[in-house]
Amino acid sequence: MVTIRLARGGSKKRPFYHLTVTNSRNARDGRFVERIGFFNPVASGAEIRLSVDQERANYWLSQGAQPSERVAQLLKSAQATA
Repeated sequence: MVTIRLARGGSKKRPFYHLTVTNSRNARDGRFVERIGFFNPVASGAEIRLSVDQERANYWLSQGAQPSERVAQLLKSAQATA
């Protein structure tokens, strides 16, 4: 099954996440099909906290991709601000 989920990056104590489309059997930070955005939970000042390519996200959702719980929340908040 294809899922949309977060892949962790960044350094210790400074997480940074990519929104990735991947097979659900792959490792969290492993192989992915496409990156459709990013989420920076520790953004401050002028840094961008969330960026999502809505067109690609809607495409993958229409193809049957299942978002994780956190990604579903992020997509909802990204639509509200757009």
